[in-house]
Amino acid sequence: MDLDLRKLRYFVTVAGTLHFGRAAEQLHIAQPVLSRQIRALEQDLGTALFTRDSHGVTLTDAGTQLLTDAAPLLASADAARRRVTAAARGNRRIMVGFRAGVAVAPAIHQFAVRHPDVPVDVQRIEADEQAEMLLDGRIDIGYVRLPIEEAGLRVVPLYTEPRVAVLPSSHRLAGKEEVTEADLAGEPLLWHPDASTQPTRRPHVNAGYLVRGVDETLEHVASGRGISFLARSAVVFYTHPHVTYVPVPDLAPDQVCLAVAAAHLSPVVDDFFTAAQAAAEITAECGNYEMWQPSNGAIAQQR
Repeated sequence: MDLDLRKLRYFVTVAGTLHFGRAAEQLHIAQPVLSRQIRALEQDLGTALFTRDSHGVTLTDAGTQLLTDAAPLLASADAARRRVTAAARGNRRIMVGFRAGVAVAPAIHQFAVRHPDVPVDVQRIEADEQAEMLLDGRIDIGYVRLPIEEAGLRVVPLYTEPRVAVLPSSHRLAGKEEVTEADLAGEPLLWHPDASTQPTRRPHVNAGYLVRGVDETLEHVASGRGISFLARSAVVFYTHPHVTYVPVPDLAPDQVCLAVAAAHLSPVVDDFFTAAQAAAEITAECGNYEMWQPSNGAIAQQR
């Protein structure tokens, strides 16, 4: 039997609250109706998705698996709806997402040679939303930084950037030309709590602050709450009077990739993908990497 997307959305809401009453309120339907829909979904799948007892509601192993699979399914359905609506309106505009420090203009110029009639919009994206926005169709193509959840995506490496340490201007190492991972071991680190996403394997203290985006990172560092690591392009795109950037040559480089939803089959998007790759190759051949690989002198000028 085909999977009913409406029932699947109901299931995701219940799984997010683990409470049928609150889920029904969020969905603006009566609780008995929601319960019947979940039971119908369980019958469709031939397995229980929730355990209901006096202690509350919990997911079964099957429910946990369905919750993992539901996000890309629902995102793909939303993306298809957006693309169909855009096609019906005759809209050939494309939306390009980009992470902080990535220059999109060279690719737009390359793309315009072949498609001068197709407008290209750009939208800044953050690490925690880059896969989601590609899958649900809010952006057609993305300049993303690893790590990214690649399920349902086509991800192609574009270039790498060395990383810099982001330190308060008063830090003991702020005047150095470069530092090593070992020099910074034990420092409070502003980073995602999942250690597997960190570019360093040296021991660090979790600074305990939830930081989202470069701007917030710089403010927390400037306030002395911890250090962080950014791609070297931050030196060009972001300055702060109380923050210093110092190269860390032995730190794992930052990888910039192009990504598009695997289900997003569009010749225009494919052409932008090709233009972005060509723009990166031209930049490399010309040796013009200043925007993401400035010299130490350029870093020193930020102090």
